[in-house]
Amino acid sequence: MTDTETLAKMDRLVSTETNLKLPTLRPVDAATLILIDRKGKSPKVLMGKRHAGLKFMPGKFVFPGGRIEAGDRSMTVTGALHPRAEQALMARVTRPSTQRSRALALAAIRETFEETGLLLGSKDYGGPESVPAGTVWTAFQERGIFPDLEALHFIGRAITPPKRVRRFDTRFFAADRTAIADEILGVIGPEAELVELAWVTIAQAKALDLPPITTVVLDELEARIAAGFGHQLPVPFFHQQRGRFVRELL
Repeated sequence: MTDTETLAKMDRLVSTETNLKLPTLRPVDAATLILIDRKGKSPKVLMGKRHAGLKFMPGKFVFPGGRIEAGDRSMTVTGALHPRAEQALMARVTRPSTQRSRALALAAIRETFEETGLLLGSKDYGGPESVPAGTVWTAFQERGIFPDLEALHFIGRAITPPKRVRRFDTRFFAADRTAIADEILGVIGPEAELVELAWVTIAQAKALDLPPITTVVLDELEARIAAGFGHQLPVPFFHQQRGRFVRELL
């Protein structure tokens, strides 16, 4: 699919969700993490199915993610974001900072743990001596895991169009399945935010009930893997100008 076809598809898909009576909200910083298993012939990604009773995207298959929380700004880590990823994260933002980029990456790791029970990081150094009080980061400390930013790739960014109930400025990160250091069972279930998890090929993922932007990001991910999945590859940024989606490279 060409860029023009992709953008036209996005315009069609999102037009049905626009409510002109709603105010134009300011997008909230958010982050998503795509876990990839590249051991087999066809790479697989981890998808979660949202509970049908949720008000936001009920029953959709998604990548784990959410908004930045206060503790994400001060959590101790090992490793650092790749310089190219950090550069792209600071592009096209008001008051760019390395702290904001770091917090976005940590939000992706934390949200993945909260929604799936998977802890990404390293056990090579033992657990951090201190973590932000009253946060789920205590689980990393108890399990002897430092979140590892070096394992993350920054692969995309998208801003929810205006006139929506919620708007996010979402950064899409990706990491290999080998970055999973531990798992806490019992997080997924019939009453949880995610009722099931599945490792599926990208082709299988595209056949699921997905939010429009997720379909587009899967296309981008597939192309990125085919191109070698290097940090130096450009990062697509989807947003609207004059009511139409544009694809910009960061």
